[in-house]
Amino acid sequence: MIGEKYGHFLDRPLSGLIKKTRLSPNTITLTGFVMTAAGAYVLSFHLFYGALLVLFGSLFDILDGIVARTNGKATRFGAYMDSVLDRYSDGFLFLALAVNLRESMAGVILSLGTLLGAFLVSYARARAEGLGVECKVGIMERPERIILLSAGAISGLIIPALWIMFILTHFTVLQRFFYTKKALSTPPDLPL
Repeated sequence: MIGEKYGHFLDRPLSGLIKKTRLSPNTITLTGFVMTAAGAYVLSFHLFYGALLVLFGSLFDILDGIVARTNGKATRFGAYMDSVLDRYSDGFLFLALAVNLRESMAGVILSLGTLLGAFLVSYARARAEGLGVECKVGIMERPERIILLSAGAISGLIIPALWIMFILTHFTVLQRFFYTKKALSTPPDLPL
């Protein structure tokens, strides 16, 4: 939702600065992944500082796309690598939360259930697009999860944040399921 609506809003304001960078988008993607993985490790024992690292790592996730588009370095492999590393990051983050919340069965179940939902959100889009249906619908995509996870961890309200993410990730899967069902059930327009 945020990515679809505001995904490229920083392209123009940062383009002058970005054109001067010598880093490749893939290097920036890997840097963001390492920062997010470090944030996940810290999340496993300290929510506040872990969330700050995750937010810092997410800045690289924004910058890699801007660098790729602005400098004409966007590649299909770069987009693929970014998606795969995003899934690893999601896994690390929610497993780290499960470790941190291990004293709370609800916290562990919500963390792992949200992880499942996050993977299914991504899979539902990829599978739909593999069938020729552009499927960017849904209210709980990765940017929303990162923001909500970080806000919950920083504020100490991680369990309510997990409840919201758990419900809305699975709701997003359903949104994509029914959107794709409708798109595949509609006969294509015939040329005149």
